[in-house]
Formats: sequence, structure tokens, C-alpha cells
Amino acid sequence: MRPTGRITTAVLGAALLVGCVTAPAVSDPAHTKRVLVFSKTAGFRHDSIPEGITAVEELGEANGFTVDATEDAGAFTDKNLSRYDAVVFMSTTGDVLDTAQQEAFEGYIRHGGGYVGVHAAADTEYDWAFYGGLAGAWFQNHPAIQPATVDVEDRANPATAHLGRTWERTDEWYNYRSNPRERAHVLASLDETSYSGGTMAGDHPIAWCQEYQGGRAFYTGGGHTKESYTEPAFRAHLLGGLRYAIGDVRADCRPENGYSRLFDGTSASLDGWKQAGPGSFTLSADGTLTSSGGMGLLWYAGRSFGSYSLKLDWKVAGDDNSGVFVGFPPSDDPWSAVNNGYEIQIDATDVPEKTTGSVYGFRSADLKKRDRALNPPGEWNTYEIRIQGERLRIWLNGVKINDFTNTDPARSLTDGHVGLQNHGAGDQVSFRDVRIKELPGKGH
Repeated sequence: MRPTGRITTAVLGAALLVGCVTAPAVSDPAHTKRVLVFSKTAGFRHDSIPEGITAVEELGEANGFTVDATEDAGAFTDKNLSRYDAVVFMSTTGDVLDTAQQEAFEGYIRHGGGYVGVHAAADTEYDWAFYGGLAGAWFQNHPAIQPATVDVEDRANPATAHLGRTWERTDEWYNYRSNPRERAHVLASLDETSYSGGTMAGDHPIAWCQEYQGGRAFYTGGGHTKESYTEPAFRAHLLGGLRYAIGDVRADCRPENGYSRLFDGTSASLDGWKQAGPGSFTLSADGTLTSSGGMGLLWYAGRSFGSYSLKLDWKVAGDDNSGVFVGFPPSDDPWSAVNNGYEIQIDATDVPEKTTGSVYGFRSADLKKRDRALNPPGEWNTYEIRIQGERLRIWLNGVKINDFTNTDPARSLTDGHVGLQNHGAGDQVSFRDVRIKELPGKGH
């Protein structure tokens, strides 16, 4: 147990007096990220708070960011908060900040700061509307601690990419006063049929992220029990949320509603797809499609599309090559897609008009925005490819990086199929969760 008013620094392993909190940050040419863990309680106090702080400290030490911890709300000043890339509310409860401290934190978020809310962070500051929006939802009540099935909705986000389609774990499962789905990007939800006491009518988000008034926010409802913080999967979940909040990794945290899955990770969902040309895709047990050989194309033959938003998650192992094709006619010849459609490229080392985020051979992505948004090999990325009429726009991890309009009379985006390229020997690119939402406009 850490006494109120003391700050611990994980990387340095030293204690600083609260009176020193507002000291200017030491210049760091390596730009080491810094996290503040805040655990003040004005209501119920969780006995797992010390374990939660220790877990964040250990994650920081292992992953290159510095961690300070305090229960003194005096740390919430403009000057002091500017030292931190993210602030963790570790099972805080009740009214923990005064008006001036709230204003300082609002300014911190609006200037690009990060927020991580753990468990009872949703049981905090009920009269502060800004905080309620940042956290995403407020606590309503909870049943007894018990096992439950967590449905993982986003398997590209760094907080959930390590998980399978379901996650079995034991915790204290909160019900919330509202559903954050319309405002935030839901990462995982509870299967209310798997436990007793869920009150959210079968749509029960339990972890989510969002961009909020200039800042980044991640919340997880897990973390009531001490055991949570020694559970490898939960620690990886918490680390992913921290990495997003401090800006170490990018993720698409825009709300996502109304999509249907063309490929959901099951072999049954591949029934509508056909392989054109050489090579193939292999489906792994975790629901990932990985390309091999080629040059070929796995295309969705079930139907064509007109006006739509297509989302999918992808990952490269190294300097690999692939692409997503849109707007092409049905054909068993993969070159038909090349000659009659458009490819959104995946290959970060090619020339500008043929690199990741480009409309291959036609329009480069905004490379500065692309480079800031792109996660490195080994980590998942998310594309949104939005087609309306002859206009094609591309988002990478929630950042708009390309805007292209077809003017070629031999091609048209108003009706066509979608497909995934297997480029050739040595190129292994993985895909997950191909989903689509039709938009107003021409469609079939």
C-alpha cells in the first residue's frame, strides 16, 4: 500500500515528494513516454489498487515508459500534467478533483493527452459531464464476482489483438448507466447469457476506446480482482490500452456500427469467396487469413457493391506486399481486377504511388499522415476504404490518408467486387475481420 501523497517512479525506482510533482520535466532526447497513475478514492476503495499500480509500473519498465503514481489531486495542474503522455485512473471512485483540477485535466486532454480508465474509473465524478464523456459510460451496479465470456469485437486494436474471438475470465462485471457504443469504439463486450446479473439487454460493452475532444481514451471494465493484474492476457490488454493512450501505437477508435462481416474468421464465412489465379490463403485457428504464393486474388463472389464502407484488418511480417482490390467485375483471372479495378496497396517500402495507402499506380497517400498512422511489421493495422460514386477515400487506423476520384471511362467504382491479393512467393500478409456497410447511393 502506497501512502497518499507519495509518487513512485517505476523506471527510476525512486520516490518523489508531492511537492516536487510540478518540477519541470527533465529533457529526454529519446522522448521517453511518461504515465501518471492516479488512484484517489472518495467512495468504495478497491483492495486491488496496489496490484494495479504495480502492474502498470512493471509494464512501463518492460516496455520503455516511465510511471509515476499518486493519490494527491494536487498533481492535476497544467504544468504538471504537461509532463505526461497519459493519465491512468486506477479504480478511482467518487469526486476526486476540485473545479480547478478538473479544468486542468480538461485542458490536458484537449491538447492531446491520453486517458486510461480501469474498472471503477467509471464510478467517478458523476457530476462532471466532460469526464463522463471521456470515460464513455458511468457505473450502474454489479452482480457477484463470477466467470463470464467476453466477445472480442475488434481483434486489431493493441488492447485486444492478442485475444481469440472469445475470452473466458473471472471478474466483477459492471453494468453501466448508458451504452457507449454510439460514441466510442467497442473493443469487447460481455455475453450476458454466460453469467448472471447482466442488465444491458444483450449489448454489453466492457472495453472501448475513442478520440475525445483532442485526446485519446481507453477504458476497461476489468480489474476488480487482485488476480487480474497477474493474469497475462489481462496485463496484455492493459498494456495495449496504455500504448494507444500514450501514442505508441495507432488504432481506429471511431465508433463502428452497422457493418456486416464478409469474413469473420470462420471457414463458413469463406463460402462466398473464390480464389482467382495461383497461390492461396491459409485460415489459422485464430481466424486469420494469411497469403502464400501468387500472383492471385481471393475475391468475394457473393455479390457486387456500389456505395459502401469496407473495413478490414491487416498485418505484414516484414517487407511484404499485398493489396485490397475494389471496383472490378467478376472473373477467374486476377489480372481482370488489376486492369479494371483499383488496388489499395500494402507495401510500406515501395515508391510513393505504389506504397501502403496508395491507389496503386494512380495516387500516392499523404505520406506524412500515413507514416504517423502506420503500425510497424508484426502489429495490426485497419483500413477503411469508402466508395461513394466514383470517389474513393482511405483511412488507416482512423486517419484519412487518401482521397481519389476515378475519371477513367474504362473503369468504374459504382459497381464491383472486392478482393484480397496474394502477391507472390515470400510475401505473407495476414487479414482479419473483413466487414462492409452499404451507404446511401447506388448499390446492388
